[in-house]
Amino acid sequence: MDNRPVRRKRSGAVRHLLLAAAFLACSSQLLVVDANSWWSLALTPIQRPEMYIIGAQPLCSQLSGLSQGQRKLCQLYQDHMIYIGDGAKTGIKECQYQFRQRRWNCSTVDNTSVFGRVMQIGSRETAFTYAISAAGVVNAISRACREGELSTCGCSRAARPRDLPRDWLWGGCGDNVHYGYRFAREFVDAREREKNYPRGSAEHARTLMNLQNNEAGRQAAYNLANVACKCHGVSGSCSLKTCWLQLADFRSVGEFLKEKYDSAAAMRIGRKGKLELVDKRFNTPTPDDLVYIDTSPDYCLRNETTGSLGTLGRLCNKTSEGMDGCELMCCGRGYDQFKTYKHERCHCKFHWCCYVKCKRCTTLVDQFVCK
Repeated sequence: MDNRPVRRKRSGAVRHLLLAAAFLACSSQLLVVDANSWWSLALTPIQRPEMYIIGAQPLCSQLSGLSQGQRKLCQLYQDHMIYIGDGAKTGIKECQYQFRQRRWNCSTVDNTSVFGRVMQIGSRETAFTYAISAAGVVNAISRACREGELSTCGCSRAARPRDLPRDWLWGGCGDNVHYGYRFAREFVDAREREKNYPRGSAEHARTLMNLQNNEAGRQAAYNLANVACKCHGVSGSCSLKTCWLQLADFRSVGEFLKEKYDSAAAMRIGRKGKLELVDKRFNTPTPDDLVYIDTSPDYCLRNETTGSLGTLGRLCNKTSEGMDGCELMCCGRGYDQFKTYKHERCHCKFHWCCYVKCKRCTTLVDQFVCK
């Protein structure tokens, strides 16, 4: 009799512990799912749909990181998925190039969230990443249309530019930028549009931020596309030209968005549930501008909470006063110096006809690494 109440307390305590453990497990699972991203398609080898044999697991069920809406689009446009992965990969590589000399260098950390916890902060860096990834999808899908790789699109049907000389032909097979833009909008924004956060909440603000930056990336790829022409005529006389719409080199898209990153607008959620400028003295952002809602970490030290990898072991330039300089890159912690061999082509000579022959030179150079 005396032991019974004690047993009840213990069983009750155990029950509470089990419930708490189950709740934490579910919460951690939700966090993991939320951390996943379609960016992981860049790191996942994707086979063409026709490569799957009868009875094999469907393509879309094998791809991680897709939201419910994106998975439905995958089922409708399976032949697009390999190019979405290519677009994400192009965006990641360009991000890493543009930030190669910064404390945050767009490093990938795993196969699910790709960039890690740093993307949970609504910073300038996150804004750029969303924009360049969306631009990468426009770029990849538009080009795949032109190359006849997709069943639902073909060459560009863009109208003839008004300023094109009359005697120049408008035709050829141009990049289908219009289709690439529309499909990228449907696919990339699907994750954000299916979220149903309370209007005016912090989560709603982040959703609006992501949508704005996705659009800015698509606008950049779309608006920077230009007219390309090819000459025709006897002995290269160029008496006739054929012109078509062509995507800009993606490096120019990256440089354009990097400028937008430098001038990104700080925003906050307003009373009407819309993003508004923190500082009213600045101009309201246009659809091709980047926005952010959180201040950036300094990225100096490794921080598991924010996802910062720190700058320990990063190469720096001793003579530079910019962000790649040892003082700024190493955050005042100092740096170590060591010597290494550098191999490069040298003494190149042109030989008739028609090739260039070079020697391979090795020099001993100083390098500097952050402490």
